[in-house]
Order: sequence, then C-alpha cells, then structure tokens
Amino acid sequence: MGERINLNTAGTHCIGAYLAKPAGKPKGGIVVVQEIFGVTPHIRSVADGFAKAGYTAIAPAFFDFVENDVELDYDKAGMERGKDLAMEVGLDRAVEAVASAADSIKSSGKTGVVGYCWGGTVALLSAQRLGLPAASYYGARNVAYLGQPLEAPVIFHFGANDRSITAEAIDKHRKAWPDAPVYVYEHCGHAFNRDADKNVYNKSAADLALARTLAFFGKELADQP
Repeated sequence: MGERINLNTAGTHCIGAYLAKPAGKPKGGIVVVQEIFGVTPHIRSVADGFAKAGYTAIAPAFFDFVENDVELDYDKAGMERGKDLAMEVGLDRAVEAVASAADSIKSSGKTGVVGYCWGGTVALLSAQRLGLPAASYYGARNVAYLGQPLEAPVIFHFGANDRSITAEAIDKHRKAWPDAPVYVYEHCGHAFNRDADKNVYNKSAADLALARTLAFFGKELADQP
C-alpha cells in the first residue's frame, strides 16, 4: 500500500520515510514512530493499518541520521545495535523529525503521533513539545519527562508484565496527568503490539489497544465545526 519517500528535516539532513495513504479523503495524518529496530516490515504494516483506517500515515526512518536503511532483527544483537543507534540519534533530533514528518502530511488535516517502545517516548515528547495528540505504547523512557506539561492529549498503553516498566512507573503516569487514559493489559509484556514476534505479541491486547487508539485519534483529529 505504501511507498518510500525522502523527508527533509531540520537543517540540511534528508532521511527516508514510509508513506501510506488511505483510499479516500484522509481523516487526518498520523506519524508512526518506530521501535529501536528501524522501519521494519512490522512498522510498515502498522502504517498500512492506519491508512486502511482512513489516515495518511508516515513512518520516518530516524536511524537514517546515522545509518541508512536500518532494519534489525528482534534478537539480542539487534536490540543492542538498536539501543546504540537510538542513543546516537537522540530524542531531541527524533522529535524534530516528527515535526518535519507532520508538516509533510499537513494537507491531510490534523496530525497525531503514535509510537512504540523508544517511539512511545518520542510520541509523548511530541505531545509536550509539538502539541500533537499522541498514543504512547510502552514508552520505557517516559518517566524522566513526567514533570513536563502536556500541550496535547495523550493516551498510554502498557503491558502488566513488562519488566522494563514497573507498576510504580505506570502509576506515576496517572499521578502526573490524572485526565490522561492509562491502559494496562494483563498477561502482556513489552512490545505486545509487535505481531512479527510471536514471543511478545498478544493479539487480543493489541486489537483492544488499537481500537482505543483509533477512537482517540477519531476524537482528537476530527474537524471541529
């Protein structure tokens, strides 16, 4: 459904992106922020899914700032390499790339952000710094930013058995922003939305989280009368 495009970012750097368009008039735009494994087939399928739901979806290849066309395996080596690349890119530069991606699809209407793992924190920062409604999936780095105000609504998704995000950390989200929906999915660990990895995927939780995310964007990105 989608296509690879080039995305101009702040300064003179150009990175790749995966763009998926809906069949009809867009309901809005959604920036899809990757995990630490790059714009993998799974992330492209996530973007395709949002396009099928009626949104123009764009998944920037953030690691292109460091190394082009990175798609890592879901194993220990891939995880370690992904962590290194994410650290080298940095969250500040990632948020700047989200801004560029959102600007590139602004003709589709209001734009939101959805992010997974590393991308979950990028999504949160996009709500805080860019004023874009965001869906944050299991953002393990979120806690460091809970003291900063939200400039747009956010919805959070966590797995109850996520070893990288404790129940205490999840509760801190609720205390920081009592009005923000915080959903916890039982019998799920980290990355429960990643259907390309049978070791972590939980279909019932992923389907429910997606339904809630689509309802959230349906409200927040709708044209106001």
